[in-house]
Formats: sequence, structure tokens, C-alpha cells
Amino acid sequence: MEATASLIGQFLLAMPGIGDPRFERAVIAICAHDANGALGIGVGKIIPQVRLHGLLAELAIEPGVAPDAPVHLGGPVEPQRGFVLHGRDWIGDETLKVGDRWALTGTLDILRAIAAGTGPARWIVALGYAGWGEGQLDAELNRHGWFATPGDDVILFDRAAGQRWTAGFESAGIDPRLLAAGAGRA
Repeated sequence: MEATASLIGQFLLAMPGIGDPRFERAVIAICAHDANGALGIGVGKIIPQVRLHGLLAELAIEPGVAPDAPVHLGGPVEPQRGFVLHGRDWIGDETLKVGDRWALTGTLDILRAIAAGTGPARWIVALGYAGWGEGQLDAELNRHGWFATPGDDVILFDRAAGQRWTAGFESAGIDPRLLAAGAGRA
């Protein structure tokens, strides 16, 4: 099977009827994708009752000027591990550059910078990630389940999490209300 072109900096949108309730209406920002696998951060759902100030308190970080933003459900893998998906105006020692679009940081220095008002201008916090092994995501894209669309800063940073799935399809010219969960037969 031929590998799919890199999806770094794109959104994966779960198609209706994906078959896994963990990914129903999922929006995943792909941060790494190569021959070894892929890693993405879920940005389409927030974790109820979890807010940034509570997370900072658990980490003994004073919230400072940080808004008490929602925390996103980054994915089912390592849900106790935190990530910040952000603009490229702040880069730490262990920040992963996500193409020319975003950056991903999983260390406490970014949370301290956000609290101090010296972090990136635009960011979202997530717990967990979505991961695929070698060739797994490529196979899923060739079978069914996911729709890839270019990443969009407005959708990521200016839309509420619950609106990103619809906005992602609309940005590709697709009315998601017309999508069916199953395929027909000819």
C-alpha cells in the first residue's frame, strides 16, 4: 500500500458512523505523521469539569494572567499527559513544530509562560493524544472513517470545540448534515 502524503498541520474529521464512540464527531489536529506512525491532538471536545486553573493548581502553578480556559480531550492515549497546541510565536526547548502552522509543547514551561503572560498568544490545552502505529492511519484513510482537511487557525483558535467538526467540513465545501453513516450499494 502506498503511504498517504504527510497530514501534518491538517485536521482529521471523523465521518459519521466511524464505529468507535471515542471518535464520534472527532476533530484531530495532526502534529506528526511519517512512516513510523502519526500523532494528533483532539480539539473537538472538552473535558467537562476540567478547566485550566484547576489543572494549574494540581501542578502547583499560580494561574497568574491565564484565563480559566476549558481543557480539551486530546485523545484516548495517555489521558493523564498534557499538551498545549499553540501558535509558533512561542517555542520552547522541547517544542515540536507542526509544519509551518502550529507548535506542540508537552512540558510545564509553556504552562508557566501562559500563566506569566509570556507564552503564545493563541493556544489550547489538551489531555491525552490520538496515536497510530506504522501504516495504521494510512490504512484507515484508505478504508473509511476519516476525512482530512487543511488545518485552519480560525477554526482551531476562534471556534468553540463543539463547532469545529461542522466548521471543518464546511471549510471543505461539505454540508455535514448531508453525510450518511453508511454507504449504499449499486
